[in-house]
Amino acid sequence: MDSQSALQKNITTSMTAAFTSFDQLRRQLREKIFGQGALVDNLLIALLADGHLLVEGAPGLAKTTAIKELANRIEGDFHRLQFTPDLLPGDLTGTEVYRPQTGEFKFQRGPIFHNLLLADEINRAPAKVQSALLEAMGEHQVTVGQTTYTLERPFLVMATQNPIEQEGTYPLPEAQLDRFLMHISIDYPAVESEKQILALAKEQARMEYEHEPAVDNILSREQLQQAQTEVLDLHMAEAVEDYLVQLIIASRNPSAYGKDLARWVNYGASPRGTIALDRCARAHAWLQKRDYVSPEDVQAVIHNVLRHRVLLSFEAEAEGVSADDIIRELIRRVPVS
Repeated sequence: MDSQSALQKNITTSMTAAFTSFDQLRRQLREKIFGQGALVDNLLIALLADGHLLVEGAPGLAKTTAIKELANRIEGDFHRLQFTPDLLPGDLTGTEVYRPQTGEFKFQRGPIFHNLLLADEINRAPAKVQSALLEAMGEHQVTVGQTTYTLERPFLVMATQNPIEQEGTYPLPEAQLDRFLMHISIDYPAVESEKQILALAKEQARMEYEHEPAVDNILSREQLQQAQTEVLDLHMAEAVEDYLVQLIIASRNPSAYGKDLARWVNYGASPRGTIALDRCARAHAWLQKRDYVSPEDVQAVIHNVLRHRVLLSFEAEAEGVSADDIIRELIRRVPVS
């Protein structure tokens, strides 16, 4: 066997190992989280694309459970932070603490220094706290005073917001919204899933009085890094890339695709949206066991990628037009290359 064949065999073996770990992870998560298969898949896409997730849904839809179950199965630490109106930026990033024994100040790291961070009900905290996440989410670092601290990878923020109760909440700044790779909207599960949830709840209630075995890590940091590399190396034809870019351009210049779209859209997606759409489409194709990206992969993730990046006009809100309606029109009107 020549060196080139041996190299190809090693690459194939490593790809199979990485995908097998992710496939096992997905199956185990779906066994614990019924009726929210899309949330599980999008969590894995965010992990593969090295991005952050904003999840919107009513209380009790397994948002917190999903990220906790994921954290239990990958190598890394997890922290849940409840956002409240009296939260301070230092409660998130950490603060300088005076040590009387040495007469010096020492930095005490905050919750943001965990690999997986659940920012629960993020819209309950004021803008100064939400903005403390900006540098961490965008640059994977935190600056306190004159010192910059690098965050350890993987670093994933899953933020949740409750669409029902709006009293005492603050809308997220557009600059922060753009830092989220995807904005996921989840709904109530179907009848069969509801029955499965009830059965699982009964089983867990019985196990409270018994010793529950610990869950072993399925995904190591090395396997995650290998999977992320494979996702980046996935083949994307130039025609598919052109189609992806044209969808983004259409969100910025909607008048080229209809006067109605021009009336409804104030601002389209930024270049960060282009990058996010590319990374998510690649991750989606990889999870589908394909080594190439198709236009269907782009269409499968575009709603979650652009939902929070297409800013609506007053006319759209008055007419009851949502960002999802506009994205559907973009898919319908922009021709596939």
